[in-house]
Order: sequence, then structure tokens, then C-alpha cells
Amino acid sequence: MSSSTPNSPLFYGGSPFNGIISKLMSAVKERKAKTITLEDLKKNPKVEALIIKADKNLEALGYTEHGKRHVSWVAKNAGRIMRRLGFPERRAQLAEMAGYLHDIGNAVNRVGHEHVGALLAKDILTEMGMPYDEVLEIMAAIGNHHEESGYPVSDVAAALIIADKADVHRTRVRPQNRTSIALVNDIHDRVNYAATLSRIEIDPKNRIISYNIEIDINIAPVFEYFEIFLGRLIISRKAAKVLNAELHLYINGVRLA
Repeated sequence: MSSSTPNSPLFYGGSPFNGIISKLMSAVKERKAKTITLEDLKKNPKVEALIIKADKNLEALGYTEHGKRHVSWVAKNAGRIMRRLGFPERRAQLAEMAGYLHDIGNAVNRVGHEHVGALLAKDILTEMGMPYDEVLEIMAAIGNHHEESGYPVSDVAAALIIADKADVHRTRVRPQNRTSIALVNDIHDRVNYAATLSRIEIDPKNRIISYNIEIDINIAPVFEYFEIFLGRLIISRKAAKVLNAELHLYINGVRLA
């Protein structure tokens, strides 16, 4: 016969186990209710390590800067786009976090980095206690940010895409690649180094998002910008539509798209 009676320590009703179970349930509820923000991600040592490793890998491959400067810029502008266009604050925060994490997959490999990054983000965010529905939003945004395989499947993904593709600037060119010989040999470094100004302007009334870029044509002709960024412009225009907005491109003060 079982010894689990109302007076037995194994009986859940009124036993010592009741208090333990109540504490566990409270801990689960508290974990589910935790609100994670960009500031929490910035304090996470795993996120820090992934961003640093991702950038080192891309440096070895000859890519422009993809480290803290880039992801911080993307995070800031993804959130700003959402807020200026009137989206809920929490959606803007999700866009910021997606922006900060979007390139961590490069810590593993450049190929498929968007998909690997989404899975890495899932582990980190669930470990931190983010509700799973929010984790999925960030995963989908990261997994769709790359122009070769992605699509703006949500407002969060759209804001991330627009912010990421706008970051063309000479500060992204690594110091060792700023020599005249290096700039001649690599079109990506040349175009980025020629961009002396790059900003996203938002007109909330008319719902227009503008890329405003200044290019030094003595370093790179404007045509070369389109040669390497056309695919990024196409996905950015699709992303603007998801946000019920239009995307305009200005180079050296002239509207080109």
C-alpha cells in the first residue's frame, strides 16, 4: 500500500513538497515574464564573445568591419525606424535586439550565417528568460536579413533589413585596407571608403525612409555603389513596403531611386 497519505511527506497537499513546488512554479512564471532589452544583451558575455569572434572571422576573409560598431549602428537605427513610424515600443525593442545579434552567425561561417545566427540567438535569449514568442520574432528577423536568402517577413525583420543595408561608410574599411593599392583591388573597400556620409532619414508623415549617402567620386564612381549594393536596395524596398513606407535613395544630394 502506498505511504502517500495526507500526513505523508510524499503527499503534495500540505506537505513540505507543496512549498517546493510553489517556489518552482513561481520561478517559472517569473522567468516567462522577464523582459529582455538591448542593454541586457550588451551585458551578456556570450553575446560579446560571438560578436568579437564573428568580426575576427570576417577580417580573416577580407570583409569590412562587422563588429560592435556595425551591430550597434544597426540596432540603433532599426529601433529608430520603428519608433519614428509609430510602431509599438516593444516591437522597436525587438528590432534593436535583432539588429545587435544579426551577424553573430559569422562566428561559425559566413555561408548561412543568417540561419546559424538565428539558432545561436535562440539559445541565448531563451537562456536569458525571454518569452518564446519574442524569441521567434527575433529569430525570424535574423534568419531573413541577408539579401541572398531572406525576405522581410515581419515589421521587425523589415526594420533590421533597412538598417543593415544602409551601413555603408569609410569607417567600415579596416585600417590595413585603407592604402591606395588595397582600395584599387577591392571594390567593397573602395565603395565603403568613398562614402563619407551615410544616414537614414525618416519622414513619418509621408512614411518615407531615405538613404542619404555622400560618395567621393574621386575614390569610387557612383555606378560602383549600384554594382555591389543593388541586391541590398531591392530587399530594402520590399522591407519598406512591409512598414507601409517608401524607400528613397539619395547620393550626393540627387535622388536616384
